[in-house]
Amino acid sequence: MTERFSRRTFLRATAGASGIALLAGCTGASAGSDDETGGDTDGSESPAPDREMPDFDGWFDRTRNYDGVHDKTGESEVTVAVGADGNGGGFAFGPAAIKVSPGTTVVWEWTGNGGTHNVLHREGEFESELTALEGTTFEHTFEETGEYRYVCVPHETLGMVGIVVVE
Repeated sequence: MTERFSRRTFLRATAGASGIALLAGCTGASAGSDDETGGDTDGSESPAPDREMPDFDGWFDRTRNYDGVHDKTGESEVTVAVGADGNGGGFAFGPAAIKVSPGTTVVWEWTGNGGTHNVLHREGEFESELTALEGTTFEHTFEETGEYRYVCVPHETLGMVGIVVVE
């Protein structure tokens, strides 16, 4: 006797195995890699729950390592990596977005990854030299409240942009 399967019977029979295969594909991104959905990971799949996630009018649309605004208020000095892992290589600021208090000095420190970088505030508040040398630093003290958007000119189109929010 030959048993006939309906489509529904077939789907029930194969659903368990298919579900396992589909779920296995969901865990394919490893920590520290660019994933297809838009973010370098640091071992976590989403930003820490205490981070704000404003979109800054699309400022981070091309930036794959944006994981929210890192609250550094109350610190006198904050370091941002230049050439952090992101956007397909060492083409990111890490972290991409920080919030600081007035009077805080931000120090950008080159990692040596991703080639030649700079830090440029398009409105002329600050600008570093172009360099690829690991350990190079550039700093700026933020006295006035506001949003300070900056870029790496050679890699801006890759998404190498950042913001300092001063509150």
